[in-house]
Amino acid sequence: MTGVFDFIVKPVGSRYENSIDIDGKELIVNTKIESFKSVNNTAIIVSIPLAYKTDIKVGDIVIIHHNVFRRFYDMKGKQKNSRSYFKEDLYFCSSDQIYLYKTDTKWKSFGDRCFIKPLKNIDHLKLDKEQRLIGILKYGNDSLKELKINPGDLVGYTPFGEFEFIIEGQRLYCMKSNDIVIKYEYKGNEEEYSPSWAQSGS
Repeated sequence: MTGVFDFIVKPVGSRYENSIDIDGKELIVNTKIESFKSVNNTAIIVSIPLAYKTDIKVGDIVIIHHNVFRRFYDMKGKQKNSRSYFKEDLYFCSSDQIYLYKTDTKWKSFGDRCFIKPLKNIDHLKLDKEQRLIGILKYGNDSLKELKINPGDLVGYTPFGEFEFIIEGQRLYCMKSNDIVIKYEYKGNEEEYSPSWAQSGS
C-alpha cells in the first residue's frame, strides 16, 4: 500500500481536537466539523511516495494541512470526507501539505517551510499581546541557512503568509522562506510569547 506521488498518513489521535484541558477540566472549544481551527494536523507516516526520494520515513510524525482530515457538508447537508480520504483511518497527503516532521526526537521543517515563535508585546500602550511581523526562528531550512539565517535568529516577516500551529505546547507561525524579509539584532528585552491555552492544549 504505497502512493505514487502522495504520502499515506493517519491521524495521531482523533481527526478533530475539540477540547482543551484547563486546570484538570475539559473545555469544549468547538462543536462544528467545518471549523478548520479544531482539525487535528498531527499525523504519522504510513507510507512514502514511490515517485521521489524524501528524508521522511515511515513512522515519522508530521504536521500537515488541516484540510487532510477535515470533514465537510455537501449541498444536501450530508457529511463528507475530504478528497484526501483513502480508507478507514488512512489519508493521502501531498508533499506541499506537509510542513514539519519529527524523526526520533527532533523536529525538522519540510521543503521551503519554516516556523517562527512570536514575541511578547512590551509596549504597554498597545492592546496586542504579541508583536506583529517579528519573531524568533524556531525551525529553519536549507535555503535560510544559506542566507545565514538560523534557528534562534530574530527575524521579520511579511503579513498574511503565516499559519498558526501549536507544536508541543508552543504557538508557532508557519510560513515559507521567502516570507522572511529581514534579520534583526537582539536588543536584549525580547520575550517569547505563548498564551496559556496553547500550553494547556499540548
